[in-house]
Amino acid sequence: MERLLLLLICFLFLSQPNNCSSSLSFNSSTPLCHSHQSSALLHFRNSLSGGHPNPDCVYYSNPPENSWKMGTDCCGWDGVTCDTMTGHVIAVDLSCSGLQGLIHPNSTLFSLRHLQRLNLAYNDFGGSAISSKFGGFANMTHLNLSESSVAGNFPSEISHLSKLVSLDLSGNDLRIETPRLKRLVQNLTHLSKLVLDDVSMSSVSPNSFMNLSSSLTSLSLWGCGLKGRFPDNIFHLPNLQLFDVRYNYNLTGSLPTYNWSTPLKSLGLSETGFPINLPNLISNLKSLKELYLSNCNFIGSSYPTFLPNLTQITSLDLSYNNFGGQCPWSLLNNAGLTYLDLSHNNFIGQLPNLSTNWTKVSSSNSSSNSQSVSQIPSNLVQLWLSDNLLNGTIPSWLYDIPSLQFLFLDNNRFTGQIGEFLHNSLVALKLNNNKLHGPLPLSISKLVSLRGLGVSFNNLSGNVESEIFFRLKNLEFLHMSNNPLLSLSSFTFATNILPNIFQLQLSSSNITEIPHFLRTAENIEYLDLSKNQIKGNIPKWFLEVGKDSLYTLNLSYNSLTSIGHLPWKNLQFLDLRSNMLQGPLPVLPLGLSFFSASRNNITGQISSMICNLSSVKYLDLSYNHLNDVIPLCLGNLSNHLIDLDLQSNNLHGTIPTTIAKGCYLRSLKLNDNQLEGPLPQSLVHCRKLEVLDFGNNKINSTFPHWLETLPELRVLILRLNNFHGTLGNPKTKFPFPNLRIIDLSHNEFHGHLPTNLFKYLKAMMMNVSANKGELKYMGDNYYQDSVIVVMKGLFFELVKIQSLFTTIDFSNNNFKGEIPKSIGELGSLKGLNFSHNNLIGRVPSLLGNLTNLEWLDLSSNKLEGEIPVQLVDLTYLAFLNLSENYLFGQIPQGKQFNTFTNDSYKENRGLCGFPMTKACGNDEGQQPPPSSTIQEDDFEFENGFHWKVVLLGYGVGFMFGLGLGYLVFSSGKPKWLVNIVYGGRHNKGCDASVPLDDTNGYKNRSIPNHTLRGVDKVDFIKEELEKAWPGGTFMC
Repeated sequence: MERLLLLLICFLFLSQPNNCSSSLSFNSSTPLCHSHQSSALLHFRNSLSGGHPNPDCVYYSNPPENSWKMGTDCCGWDGVTCDTMTGHVIAVDLSCSGLQGLIHPNSTLFSLRHLQRLNLAYNDFGGSAISSKFGGFANMTHLNLSESSVAGNFPSEISHLSKLVSLDLSGNDLRIETPRLKRLVQNLTHLSKLVLDDVSMSSVSPNSFMNLSSSLTSLSLWGCGLKGRFPDNIFHLPNLQLFDVRYNYNLTGSLPTYNWSTPLKSLGLSETGFPINLPNLISNLKSLKELYLSNCNFIGSSYPTFLPNLTQITSLDLSYNNFGGQCPWSLLNNAGLTYLDLSHNNFIGQLPNLSTNWTKVSSSNSSSNSQSVSQIPSNLVQLWLSDNLLNGTIPSWLYDIPSLQFLFLDNNRFTGQIGEFLHNSLVALKLNNNKLHGPLPLSISKLVSLRGLGVSFNNLSGNVESEIFFRLKNLEFLHMSNNPLLSLSSFTFATNILPNIFQLQLSSSNITEIPHFLRTAENIEYLDLSKNQIKGNIPKWFLEVGKDSLYTLNLSYNSLTSIGHLPWKNLQFLDLRSNMLQGPLPVLPLGLSFFSASRNNITGQISSMICNLSSVKYLDLSYNHLNDVIPLCLGNLSNHLIDLDLQSNNLHGTIPTTIAKGCYLRSLKLNDNQLEGPLPQSLVHCRKLEVLDFGNNKINSTFPHWLETLPELRVLILRLNNFHGTLGNPKTKFPFPNLRIIDLSHNEFHGHLPTNLFKYLKAMMMNVSANKGELKYMGDNYYQDSVIVVMKGLFFELVKIQSLFTTIDFSNNNFKGEIPKSIGELGSLKGLNFSHNNLIGRVPSLLGNLTNLEWLDLSSNKLEGEIPVQLVDLTYLAFLNLSENYLFGQIPQGKQFNTFTNDSYKENRGLCGFPMTKACGNDEGQQPPPSSTIQEDDFEFENGFHWKVVLLGYGVGFMFGLGLGYLVFSSGKPKWLVNIVYGGRHNKGCDASVPLDDTNGYKNRSIPNHTLRGVDKVDFIKEELEKAWPGGTFMC
């Protein structure tokens, strides 16, 4: 019967007798691979070297070509498929083979003319161009070169593959232009699957996709840089099942509102501009299995109430959308759910608890959000709930999902202990930044597939035994920082554990030595041991750790005295700040991008060898004992240097004029040295400059008016120098458009205050109340600026500069004339100091418009007239000094003025009324009634401390309240200060040497010691100070 069937086939194809003869002989023997094709395959394979497989090849076992042997039938080789009738090689699959090398145009691969399928994905072809020879495979139906390190322009010859059904070129450094894409779309009429993720299409018109084949089932264009509007007809293709354009940030389009004609199963619109009506989308696509809507543009009702209607869903991403209310837990009822990402939202409440039989979870705000969960999601592989407002304990069912590989619960408010894990499937576990307590569970040792573990910033306690990590041979990421009650002594002294550790974070872990197990950490790349108690010299064995792999090393805030040479040739980030390092600067690895050795005892000169750091962007050598001059060659770094901080050393000489050549500087701080000469005018080329601090030097020059044109300059500090002359340049139309802090105090400037300057300080005119919200600080992820500001003659270092903080200090100069009325337009101003000048005229009533003003010092001038009653309405005014002028009349009463003492007005013989002893007419100088504005409510204030503290705590006449207010701002310990307001006036005093503690990571710095004086109830205050700042010394 079988032979008759073959004869019938032969009859139907009489014009091709060879085919018939081949078929007739098939039953007796399968044809062997043609020798020239076998030779071509071996030659192609031998032209490439073998290496490690791509990390994304999860299921990689052995390279397929290991079975490729000369003299054997290539049709039996792994990854090779032959035509069963002709013996021609028709398919080659060498994906995930670890191949390395170039594919040359004359490669023998292109002699395999009968190829129909070719898969070379996940290899490394070293940036090879896709040869035009690929267009010669006339029978090709499936071509996959994804993640194979090919590069260059997309070859037009690919469009010649008219039989192509599937094309995947994703994950390569390729570029495609509109004409070639249009030709591809027009010619490949049988195309069913097109995957071009990460292929650059920034110049491509989305309309190029207008005429896609009606056979198309999958279109994936991740991160291609597409711009404009995607054609609407894509959603009318009758067979389209997957449409994914995620991460094309400037791409928009429109989704059908009804009558979707496509059987869509997977939709990816994350990080695009598509307007999305979520209820409408879900009602039309109930059969969706995959939905990716991270950081999307939702319109209409956006709360995911309708999500439970997606009964077929297997993968769902709603991250970064600011959704609030209760989580849609009933999604967990979907038996096929494998991936759920609800991270970076504002979901509240608790995870449903199996012990209560999965009872109803309801929102306190809306009964419509009530949901019930009926089963454990037994197929769940990934659960992302990071960065929400979830609380309560972690339910036991989360430890009992056999398929779960990724569990991310970090940055929430979970409490309780970490439970015991019942399965060993977990690959990554993140519990950072919660309120978990108790020990690290021993069952972690069973998680033999674990590659990442994060438990930092919790309240874990107990001993971490090294035995927990003996079996975790695959662990690459371990974050256990900031668990103050967790003892790591056994763990750090262990050896032969974590051989494959890749990233280790043990900051603030009370360890006293560098962990011994690092001796075998040959591949470590990231190591953070900051804020510990590591003392003395770096051990010699540590200098052999990760010599070829380490790129980030943070040893800051320890007690190291010497580090020796630095052998890590690939090191990019090195932080040694706040140690006890002595001697000269070490020779640094040439590839460094960030280097800080601030706050040590480093001596000697800045060697010119530092100029060999051709990639350095952040260089901080502040607060040391460096001397000599600034090397001239340092200017050669300014074409890539972003932040340079050399403050508080003993440097002298002039400032190199080459420091601004090709300038990329954002922050330049050379204050508190002994530098001389003029400022280099070449700084005018630093158009990105934001912070410029030359305070406390010996610079002798006129005002650098050419700085007025810098568009981004926010902080300018020139105090305590020998600057002279007048201010401002009348030719500059809009001076200092972004300036927020300017300090010209203690110089020899003269002339009138520049009305034109104050008139155009736009950044100080902003309405602070309109910018409330999350606190923002100057700087970036690597480096945050600090600045020393003067408040009532005392120096305070703001360890981070809040972006809305604004001050003007022109004190201790020789300015004359009247105070310009334009000052009254600077609505965001917090501090104003014109003291110790020769100003005349009246105090402008327009100062009452400065509703955010916290301190005002006009003392030691020649001002006259009455104090404007409008100043009473300055709600936040915490400090006022009008002393040593020629003011007269009655002192205004009410609100904040009821808290100021005689010190604010002394040496003004014409003033009368409270708080001075001199009466005004029938006024006997009695105490005024309490102000109605001083309330018990603890309002939040924009500086991060509280309104009541500002209003009352400062109003003690001297600087105690003001000083501590800004210490509170830096340390986050404001609550105890509220008690001080119930004390008396400043009859007694306290001297406080406060070593300010940082709690916000290594970006912050401690501030210099300060003297705090002037309170009653001394014993009480001393006790509270000791509670707030352990380790401080207080004498009262």
